[in-house]
Amino acid sequence: MPELAEWDTFYVIVGAAAGALIGLQFVVATLMAERPSLRAAEGGAAFGTPTIVHFSAALLLSALLRVPWPSIGFAASAWGLLGLCGLAYMLVVARHLRLQTVYTPVFEDWLFHLVLPTIAYATAFGSALAASADLRAGLFAVGASALILLFVGIHNAWDSVSYHVFNRTGQPHPKHRGRSGTHRR
Repeated sequence: MPELAEWDTFYVIVGAAAGALIGLQFVVATLMAERPSLRAAEGGAAFGTPTIVHFSAALLLSALLRVPWPSIGFAASAWGLLGLCGLAYMLVVARHLRLQTVYTPVFEDWLFHLVLPTIAYATAFGSALAASADLRAGLFAVGASALILLFVGIHNAWDSVSYHVFNRTGQPHPKHRGRSGTHRR
């Protein structure tokens, strides 16, 4: 499909970055497993697993948009389904964030762990619906969705790693200096 051919390089870059970052997350998780906390599973369900899911969604979007579909309708249906599944998953993430007791989330956490990913998945879903009316706008919107998921994953991965580095050295996490009563995952 000529409409998607113009996006080839974009999705190769996004997909490769997402795939590489998934691999790095597994390396980091392995290194951090040497010193697990008592409630690591609770924190992982709220903070770690969603990061892998967002990277995987960016990778899947990139792959879906490189498949030689017979028409744009099939591609839009596939990325719309991914967006819908992502929205359902964000309900699970919201529940985990609210119920976990490992860490008291601050505004930045709610923004990057819940709000921005929800916007990305809603954009993917909405762009699938819009693609039939305005294909160009739909393709830009699903591209934005993939980028948001990639950048959210990068932020969340870095936030998690930096917390564990500061936590191991006994230094307060930079985001939480001067806050009393706040504990970090």
